[in-house]
Amino acid sequence: MKKGKALRVLLTAAAVSSTMLLQGCTADSSNGKIQVTMLQYKPEAVKAFEEIERRFNETHDNITLKIESPNEAMTVLKTRLIREDYPDIVGIGGDINYSNFLDADLFEDISDLEIINDVKPAYLKMEKELEFIPQDGIYTLPYAANCAGILYNKDMFDENGWKIPNTWSEFISLCEEIKATGTTPLYFGYKDTWTCLAPWNALAVGLAPSDVCSSVNAGKTTFKAEYGEVADKIKVMLDYAELNPYAYSYNDACTAFARGESAMYPIGSYAVPQILSTNPDMNIDSFTFPANENEADNVLNSGVDLQFCVMKESQNKEAAYEVLRFLNEDETVQIYLDDQGGIPCKEGDFAIPSMLNGMSDYINEGRMSDFHDHHYPSEMSVDALIQTYLMDGSANSAEIFLDRFDTEWVRYNRDLIAKIKKHEEAGNNE
Repeated sequence: MKKGKALRVLLTAAAVSSTMLLQGCTADSSNGKIQVTMLQYKPEAVKAFEEIERRFNETHDNITLKIESPNEAMTVLKTRLIREDYPDIVGIGGDINYSNFLDADLFEDISDLEIINDVKPAYLKMEKELEFIPQDGIYTLPYAANCAGILYNKDMFDENGWKIPNTWSEFISLCEEIKATGTTPLYFGYKDTWTCLAPWNALAVGLAPSDVCSSVNAGKTTFKAEYGEVADKIKVMLDYAELNPYAYSYNDACTAFARGESAMYPIGSYAVPQILSTNPDMNIDSFTFPANENEADNVLNSGVDLQFCVMKESQNKEAAYEVLRFLNEDETVQIYLDDQGGIPCKEGDFAIPSMLNGMSDYINEGRMSDFHDHHYPSEMSVDALIQTYLMDGSANSAEIFLDRFDTEWVRYNRDLIAKIKKHEEAGNNE
């Protein structure tokens, strides 16, 4: 049974301490309305969702929308699934959690929902690449995305006449030019291991195939074959970083960049609020990481930060569809963007945050690819692997790192690799 499969997939990660947050998702018997419950994973967006909930309920006579925004939402959701206490809709990120839930057959195929046609093709492609086994249909409505590349101090660039680089050679030349003035070109903050993934992802989307993880799982290639240039270039960047980047945290890096201690910061757009909290007047802009020697080969690192899925166990599919239609209205999308920033996954005339102006051509042209770490199992701790590699000064550090990457990948994906092999042997490869 599908529920049993979901239990096996999710039981280990669920925490019983979330029981006080568990509530049923049934019809509102007090007023005869259908109650649609959504559980979404971004507690920082609770004000936006409260406004969306209020507006929906004021404009719908037959449906009541209840949006829950708990802390540790993934733990809460997994616990609810074990209790067979299903919300109607979940709002989650486009990452490995989505892949696992989809693989557990928990989501409804919503390809018959007409608003799917409003989604930018690049984001629908990312969602398909998150499928362990290729699925017929569409199982999520991508909603809002973020980007990662290089944030830069626009005033500092203007004052010094520094030009935005379009190629890897131009980027390194720029770093040399900035360094010669006595300014630190880049700040990293690698004490928090997850920050190692920011430049890694931004390089990887331009230098490795977007489907590299699924290709490795299918036995068609190795990470050693695909990630060599990524590994080399992320280490070259250390020559232009703050002294001992492993001594400084993400918060330290945001603060240092905000104070003008570096000209650039290789991080995602999600860092901007933290930076502006230190320097609200800072003039920040961005550019796509110029990973290649040919600008036409560069790709913007962008991924789905929030998406909505209808649970297969929902008894209120049509009402859930009505909620999704409301969420996808331009005015509702704008409520979320005004509160959280980011890029709408919906086609349309939406303003993007000014600090992403330098990435706008890539966004408009759909030259985007998902964060590679959205495909990495959390248990593998790829961020720690990268940090260890960056701290390794030995001549063969890249070979050691890439060999370990392949070895650890098989270790943490053994069951999935076997499943894919069985699928392909059955003649179901698409």
